[in-house]
Amino acid sequence: MLVNNKRIAKNTLYLYFRTFFTMTVSVFTSRVILDVLGVEDFGIYNIVGGFVAMFSLLSGTLTAASQRFMSYELGRAKSDISKVFSTSLSIHLMLAALIFILLESAGVWFLNYKMNIAPDRLVAANWVFQCSILTFCVNLISIPYNASIIAYEKMTIFAYISVFEAVAKLGIVYLLLLFNFDKLILYAFLTLLVAIVLRCVYGFYCKYKFRECRFYFIKDKELYREMLGFSGWNFIGSSANVLNSHGINILINIFFGVALNAARGIAEQINTTLNSFVLNFMMALNPQITKNFASGDYDNMNVLIIKGAKYSFFLFWLLSLPILLETDIVLKIWLVQVPEYTSILVRYALIYTMCQILSQTLYAAMLATGKIKEYQIIVGTLSLMAFPTAYIFFFLGLPAQYGYISSILFSLFCLLARMYLLRRMVPNFSWYIYFKEVICRIVLVVVLSIILLLILRSFMCLGGIAMLISTILSSLFFSIICIYFVGLNISERQFVLAVVRKSIKKRF
Repeated sequence: MLVNNKRIAKNTLYLYFRTFFTMTVSVFTSRVILDVLGVEDFGIYNIVGGFVAMFSLLSGTLTAASQRFMSYELGRAKSDISKVFSTSLSIHLMLAALIFILLESAGVWFLNYKMNIAPDRLVAANWVFQCSILTFCVNLISIPYNASIIAYEKMTIFAYISVFEAVAKLGIVYLLLLFNFDKLILYAFLTLLVAIVLRCVYGFYCKYKFRECRFYFIKDKELYREMLGFSGWNFIGSSANVLNSHGINILINIFFGVALNAARGIAEQINTTLNSFVLNFMMALNPQITKNFASGDYDNMNVLIIKGAKYSFFLFWLLSLPILLETDIVLKIWLVQVPEYTSILVRYALIYTMCQILSQTLYAAMLATGKIKEYQIIVGTLSLMAFPTAYIFFFLGLPAQYGYISSILFSLFCLLARMYLLRRMVPNFSWYIYFKEVICRIVLVVVLSIILLLILRSFMCLGGIAMLISTILSSLFFSIICIYFVGLNISERQFVLAVVRKSIKKRF
C-alpha cells in the first residue's frame, strides 16, 4: 500500500510537470492561432477535426482494452504481456485501414454536402480533413505503445515527450507567422507532421525499454476474441462519449454555424487544459486499481476508488472555481478576439467535466473487472441519450449551451447507475460509503466555498485584473479550508498534518 502510494505520487508529479509546461505553452499558442486563423477558420478546424474524431470512438474502445489487458497481465503472477501487445497492435493496424477507407468515402461526402462551411473555404476544409485523417490513423497505431508505458507506470517519458511536443507547437506558431500561405492548410499539415514525429519517438522508446514491445504475428484466436469482445461492449460507452462531444459539436455547426464552433472549441480547450491535471492523476492511479483487482486486493482497490474520486474532483475544483466566477475577465486577458457565447459555454463545459470526474474511478474499476456487458448496456444507453436530447433542444430553438445541459443531466443519471452496478461487480464495494464519502463531502465543499466566496465578493469594489487576482486568492483560501475540514475525513486530515509537519522539519 505504501509503495503503491509513493509510486502514484511520483508518477503524478511527473505528469503535473508535463501539464504545467504544456499549459503555459498552450495559453500562448492558442491566443496566436486564433488571432492568425480568425474566428471562421478556427471554427472550421474545430468542426472538421471533430468530425474525424467521431470515428475515433472505435479507437477509444481499444485504447481502454489495451490498457486494461496489459495492466491486468502485469498484476498476475504469470503474465505474457508480449502476446497482449502484439494482438493489440494487430487489431489497431486493421482498424486504421478500415477507418481510413470509411473516412475517405462517406466522410468526404458528408464534409462537402452536409457541413455548414462557406464555399470559398471548402477547399481548405478538405485539406484539413485529409490531414486530420492521417493524424488520426497515426495516433491510432500509437495506442498500444502508449498503453504499454501506462501499464508499466513509466510516466517520466510522457513528461519529456510532452515538453518536446509543446516546443513543436511553438514552432508551428512561428511558421504560421513566417510563411505567407493559407494558414488553415499550413496549420493542419504541421499538426500532422508533429503527430508522425511523436509516433516514432514513442515507438523507439518502447522497443528500447520494454522487451515485450516487439511485434510478431499472434494466432491466439481466444485472445483476439476476448479483446474484441471487451472492446465491442465498451464500444457503447465510447460512442456515447464521442457523440456527447464531437457529435453535439456537429449539431452546433448545423444549427448555429462555424462561429459557435469556434466558441465551443475555446471552451473545450480551457476545459481540456484544466481536466488534464485530473487525467494525469487518473493515469497514475488506474494501473494500480487494475493490478489490485488482478491480485485480489479488493480492500485497497476500494480505498483507491474513493480517495481517487475525491482528490481528483477537489483538484479540478481548485483550478476551475476562479474561472467559473471570472470567465469574461480571463477570456479578455487571454484572447485578442473573443467569439460570442464563449463565456457561457466555458462555464457549462467545466460543470459537465465536474460531473464526469465523479465517475472516473468507478469507470476504471469497471474496466478492471472485465465484466462490462450489463454495465455498458445500461450506462452506455443512458449516456447515448444526451445526443438526441441535444438535437431536440436545438430543434426547439434553444441556445447552444443546451448541448452541455443535456450532457450534464445524463452524466448524473449515469453516475447513479454506476454506483448501483459496481456493488455487484467489485467485491466489498459499497455504494452507500461512496455516496457518503465522495458525493456528500464534495457537495458540501462546493456549496460552502461558493457561499463564503460570494459573501466576500459582495464587499469588493474591484475590477479587471485586480478582481481576478483577488478572486483566485480568495477562492483558493476558502476552497482549501472547506476541503480540509469538510472534504477530508479524520484519518485523511491526520495524514495531511503529518506530511506538512514532516515538510516543515526538513526545511527548518
